[in-house]
Parts: sequence; C-alpha cells; structure tokens
Amino acid sequence: MTCSSCANRIERKLNKLDGVQATVNFALETATVSYPPELEPADLVAAVEAAGYTATPVRDEPAAADGDADEGDTRGDGELRSLRDRLLYSAVLAAPVIALSMIPPLQFRFWQWLVLALAAPVVVWGGWPFHKAAAKNLRHGTATMDTLVSLGTLAAFGWSLYALFLGGMGEPGMTMSFSFTAGGGHAEIYLEAASGVIAFILAGRYFEARSKRKAGAALKALLELGARDVSVLRADGREERVPIDKLAVGDRFVVRPGEKIATDGVVVEGSSAVDASMLTGESVPVEVRPGDPVTGATINAGGRLVVRATKVGADTQLAQMARLITDAQTGKAAVQRLADRVSGVFVPVVIALAVATLGFWLGTGEGATAAFTAAVAVLVIACPCALGLATPVALLVGTGRGAQLGVLIKGPEVLENTRRVDTVVLDKTGTVTTGRMALVDVVPVDGGDTDELLRIAGALENASEHPIAKAIAAAAADRFGTLSAVEGFANREGLGVEGVVDGHAVVAGRPALLADWALTLPDELVAALDAAEEAGRTAVAVAWDGAARGVLVTADTVKPTSAAAVAALRELGLTPVLLTGDNERAARSVAAKVGIDEVIAGVLPAGKVDAVRELQARGKVVAMVGDGVNDAAALATADLGLAMGTGTDAAIEAADLTLVRGDLGAAVDAIRLSRATLRTIKANLFWAFAYNVAAIPLAVAGLLNPMIAGAAMAFSSVFVVGNSLRLRGFASTAPTVGELDGAAAGEPRRELVDAK
Repeated sequence: MTCSSCANRIERKLNKLDGVQATVNFALETATVSYPPELEPADLVAAVEAAGYTATPVRDEPAAADGDADEGDTRGDGELRSLRDRLLYSAVLAAPVIALSMIPPLQFRFWQWLVLALAAPVVVWGGWPFHKAAAKNLRHGTATMDTLVSLGTLAAFGWSLYALFLGGMGEPGMTMSFSFTAGGGHAEIYLEAASGVIAFILAGRYFEARSKRKAGAALKALLELGARDVSVLRADGREERVPIDKLAVGDRFVVRPGEKIATDGVVVEGSSAVDASMLTGESVPVEVRPGDPVTGATINAGGRLVVRATKVGADTQLAQMARLITDAQTGKAAVQRLADRVSGVFVPVVIALAVATLGFWLGTGEGATAAFTAAVAVLVIACPCALGLATPVALLVGTGRGAQLGVLIKGPEVLENTRRVDTVVLDKTGTVTTGRMALVDVVPVDGGDTDELLRIAGALENASEHPIAKAIAAAAADRFGTLSAVEGFANREGLGVEGVVDGHAVVAGRPALLADWALTLPDELVAALDAAEEAGRTAVAVAWDGAARGVLVTADTVKPTSAAAVAALRELGLTPVLLTGDNERAARSVAAKVGIDEVIAGVLPAGKVDAVRELQARGKVVAMVGDGVNDAAALATADLGLAMGTGTDAAIEAADLTLVRGDLGAAVDAIRLSRATLRTIKANLFWAFAYNVAAIPLAVAGLLNPMIAGAAMAFSSVFVVGNSLRLRGFASTAPTVGELDGAAAGEPRRELVDAK
C-alpha cells in the first residue's frame, strides 16, 4: 500500500465478502479481519489480490509471533534499504538537473541534452514503483496517489521530450529561466520538475517509513521483553534449560539474580526484589517472598527464586498487553473514518480537477505551457497520503508510549471518551486502598512494652489464615525475623485465637473473647478500640497470663500515591467520587485522607452499576476505576472504564483502559495520554486538510511549479509523522511509591511494597 486510497480499496474489497468485517491500517500495513467459519484465510488473501495487492496471514500463536515479527522486520529492512538506494541514486542524478534548469549561468551549449540523460533514469527507474502501482491500479479501474505521481511526472517528461525534439528546445545555445509559478513561454522543458518530484516524493516516503518504524518501536520492544529460555526444576532437583515455549502451567523454574522471570507465576522458594519497570513504569523494585505473584519479563534484582508457572504463552500479562496494544493500533477513531471517506473519492476528483485546469488555461489563451504546468502541479500537490497517516501513526506512537508507562488503551474510540469525561468513580478496595490488611498501630497498656506486645501477638496470629492475623504476623516477622512456635493453638470462630507462646497463655481477638477468660480492658485500651472503630479500622485486643496487654490496629490502608492522584484528577477537570461496599464511617475516613468529597457507601456489587447509571442520569459523563470481579459490570456500564492491571481478568476485559501499575496515579497518566493522543490526531488531520485546501487552489491558479508542489507534498507526510512522534516524549506526572517513601515513613514498609 502506498496511500490511504489503497487501504480503503482493500477494506472495501474485504467487506464485500459475506460475514466479513475488516479494518485496514495504512500505517501498520495490516488488516484486522473478522470472518465466518465457512471462509478460510486463503479466501481473504484472494480478495486482497483481486484488488491488486498482496497479503500474508499472520499467525496468532505466541510462539509464532516472534518469528512473524522477525520475518516482518527482515522484510521491512529490505524494503527500507531498497527505498534508500532508489532515493540516493535519484537524488544524485536529479540535483544537477534541478541546478542546470534553475540557474541560467550554468546552462552551457547543449546543456538540455545532458539534463535529459540525467533525468531519464530518475523518471523511469527512480519512479518505477509509482508507474508500476499506477498501471496495476489502472487494470483494476482505480486510482491512488501513485496514479497522481506517475501521471504528473510522465506528463512532464513526455512534454519535455516533445519540446526537445519537436518544439525547438533542442537547439544549441538555448537557455531557460526558473519560475516558482507556471511557465508562460512556449519553449519550456520540465525535466527538473519530473526528476525533482520523483526525488522529493522518494525522500518523503523514505523518512516516512523510517519514522513509522520508530513509532512502532515501543510495541516491538515490548514483544522482545520476554525470556527466550528457562531453567525448569525437575522432581529430582535437577535443573534443565528448555525453550520458553516448552514451559507448562504448574512447572517450577529457577530465576537467578539478574535473570528475567520467564512467565507469570507464584514464588514458592526464596525472597528477592523484582524490577518491573519495563512493564509498569514503576522504578522502585517490588519485594517478593513465597506466596507472592510475579509477572513474566520482569527482572529478578536480588536473590535466587523458585517460581511455579501459573500462566504461559498467550495467557501471560505480557502477551495480553501486546494484544491490547495491537488491537488499539489497528482500529480507527471516528475522526479517521471521516478522513477515509474523503480520501476514498479524493484521487478521482483531483484527476478531474487537473483536466479541468488544463482546459481552463487553454481556454483563456495563456498557452499550452502554462496550462500544462498548472495541471501537472494539481496532480502532484494533491496526494492524500498525509490524511491516511494522520490517525494511525499517532495511535501507533501514543499506544506504544502508554505501554512503556503501564497504560494500555484498548481501542481508538476510547480517546474520544476521555475528552468528554467529567466525573471519575473510584472503587475503594484495591484501587484507592491497597486491598490488603496491614498493621497500622500498636497500643500497649500503660507501662507495657510495644515490641513484646507485637512479638507475642504476631507469633500467635502466625498460626492463623485470617487476613487480619496475616497482617499482624507479617508486621512482626518484618521487625523480629523468625517468630516463636505456638502450642495448643485454637481458633474461636468469629471471636479470635488462643494458644501458648514461650510459656504464656495468649488470647487475641474481640473484647468478647477476653471476657470469656474473665478479662476486662483498662480505660486506655477501650479508648484505643473506640478510636479505631471510629476511623473504620479493625482492632484486636491481646492478653496473656491473666491480664490485658494491649490493642493492635489493622486497616486496609490507603495507597501512598492515591492522594496525589486524586488531586491530579481534579486538575484535569474531573470530579472524584468514592464508591464502596464498606460502611459510611470507614468510607468517609478513607475519602478524607485522599481529598474526596462525594462518597457512595454501603453499595452491593449490583448496586455499583446503579450508582454509575444514577450519575449518568444526572448528566455526568462517568469514568469508573476498579479492579475486582464485582467491578466488571460497572466498568462496562461507565462511559469510560479503567481497570487496575493488578485486578481480575473480568475487570480488565470489561474496561477500556488497563492500568498495569495497579496504581491510581496511572489513571491520571492514562487520561492525560489519551487526551494528548487525540489532540495529536486532530492536529494531524487539520494540517493534512489545510494543506490540500490551501495548496490545490494555488496549483489551479498556476502559482505553483510542479517541483515545488512535489516537495510540499512530501513535506506534508513527513510533518504528520513527525508531529506524531512528539508523543514519544510524553512524561508521567504521577508520583511513584519510591518518591513518596519519605511521606509514608511512619507506615510499615511491607504496606508500601504491597501498594505497588
């Protein structure tokens, strides 16, 4: 394909097949096709070939994807080299042609014949891709950009041959001056226009092709992140190095310091810090230990790990990210469909306009030379290439940059929605808060030892599987390392736990459990319990050896970045709303910490959909941010759904945007990047349309030399691609966990790790 008209023709041809829905992307040179079972890929290829083009089915298996990518890269490199060679030869030959034609003092006796000898290879060989494509289009009864270029340059070359052999321009001593407008004399040759247009358009195509490859570099880098092989741990303890496609779910594999984690899994042995910056954009390594999940393609920055594979191949997070990005890049936004409709009829209209221009100038008596020059300028200036590149290249760069920042845009239509959103609904658990209980306070009885309270309570709770018990045990393990063993452990359902630690009979749980042991809490501990409950937290009373010893306070704590993210959402003109199934008191406590005024509390999963619809009924355009299965319906109902990548597959599937970082700050980046990409698309389309609207009348009026028209047309395409590449410099403004460590110094370090 050489322009958007080619893409439109292929798309129309595919969509004529029964049951086929196809979208052709000019920038990526791909077609995304949905077809019924009775059709085969060979039928689709045949339809493309019937339109005058070639196609190759792309396999969807992850193992084959790398091979296809490598094959595509090799083919793309070959095409780029061929285009570069053709450009270099054409430029070297065209330069003296342009100089001799434009500068009369350089025009020696018989200069015109040297110019003909230099220009002929440029027009014939340098322009061969245009002539070949134009001939193919003619056989199929269509016209594209190649038709305009071929017709214009061959007409200029043919006119020059006529002038040289039959029109007196071949006489010795003839000179010719250059004009930026259409020539008015009879004795004119246009070899500089014919060769210059070819050279300029080849240059535009070459730099356009290079820029498009740069634009897709982010996706290519993402696909190359995965490990190539893995050290599988066999049942007998032997390690065996195998290709990554041989790894199966349930296999245990070893990850040494500095190695990539081969696939998504769960740590079964060892502890380490994992660098996930290439997937999430988060620069601070994540501490992992047995039981923690890890993601494929992240790097083990610390100790040796043994990981059990939970997802392989196309099911991994890396593969899902690549699939989402590709889907987004191959789609079309509403603004692009308008450009497609325009470019679909643009070329025939331009040819008709060129013929009309020729007839008009001949009819006014200005002479054949002026009429011919104006008509050729119309053909050359009116290439619709920039229109075809305006949206897909911006999408290519924007979605690729989003992947680097941990933001996945599901489709181009999402960009329109981000512009209209005015209200953002935030699910509390797992979105604003960590979604995990953490120990936030240790209150000993007057005169008691804080460390002793945490050590003994942590040892007892370590034998329990309850989330609150795990939070207390984890905090104790972080502070003291190995915890004491528990004897006679018993779980009192709904009340707490009891057992013997280091010879002490210990009980931990609700005050009612202590009452069963005839123990009462002193006033200062009762006050601590009341304060915790008032703040929406959970308090655990602890006693041993017949006396109450203190209270441990746990909570689903706010993520360190949430407050800054909420403030940033407000700066974007969005009104944040906190949505939760928790009680009003707990919800208000969290909302106050992060700066949210409006709270919808006590909502059941089904009620989340009703809450979103109620806001929409009030005229709000709603974005929803969530992470759980119970958020999926609300995410789908909202005008814009944003799913935390740390959440469930159901939530991610229902959302329009996926935030790989699992950090609310990524929502800010997602909306900013989406809006920036949409602005770039609109700017590209504006300049592409404005260029044609301004340039075509100039050409019709005889105010453009064809060579200048060719240079301007080539520049328009390069400008659109260059403007899109500015998105590569988009920077995240969201603070990372590492940047907020100082602000959160009073909270347990484990909470900061989990918050990521």
